[in-house]
Amino acid sequence: MDKIEILSKLKEEKIVAVIRAKNKEQGLKVSEAIRKGGIKFLELTMTVPGALDIIKELSEQYKDDKEVVIGAGTVLDAETARLAILAGAKFVVSPSLSPEVIRMCHRYRVAVMPGVMTPTEALHALELGADLIKVFPGGAFGPSIIKDFKGPLPQGNFMPSGGVSVDNALEWIKNGAFAIGTGSSLTSGAQTGDYEAVTKVAEQFVTIVNGEK
Repeated sequence: MDKIEILSKLKEEKIVAVIRAKNKEQGLKVSEAIRKGGIKFLELTMTVPGALDIIKELSEQYKDDKEVVIGAGTVLDAETARLAILAGAKFVVSPSLSPEVIRMCHRYRVAVMPGVMTPTEALHALELGADLIKVFPGGAFGPSIIKDFKGPLPQGNFMPSGGVSVDNALEWIKNGAFAIGTGSSLTSGAQTGDYEAVTKVAEQFVTIVNGEK
């Protein structure tokens, strides 16, 4: 699946699961629980011990499955971006705007999603050729920030991350978000080993963004 196909699929699916975990074992269990709940874009953050190993293992596990897309998150520099891509990541997400990370992803033709907080950063991201602009932390703004960004920058595609929950997911979408990124509100059950709860919340997210009741 190439970059264009991945972005098209994300526009359809609308959800990226941001996965943080204490170790590799928990990371794999959380990933599986989320996938069972119907979320197909899995973003393994580089803060997880053994994150590159998880990306490699999941990429191998789902190499013949066109539905599941594995990516890397919390990528702070070009070196980490390259390692994640070589491990199998099909998209790269950053909490900040790094021209070097964007250029590295372009080199490998991998979808790149840098983080911004201001219109100036968003414009810079567009000029650098970002595929999708991550509004982070979303919780510091609220869903209306997407509409505010798209006022002067209607050509931009925005994805909030941080502060996105089942309670406000649909509001983000209605305000013009290309997709939403959700982490702690989705995976909190994993902290007590309740992976079934993670699956149930994932199912709720999928139902909500599809406009179902």
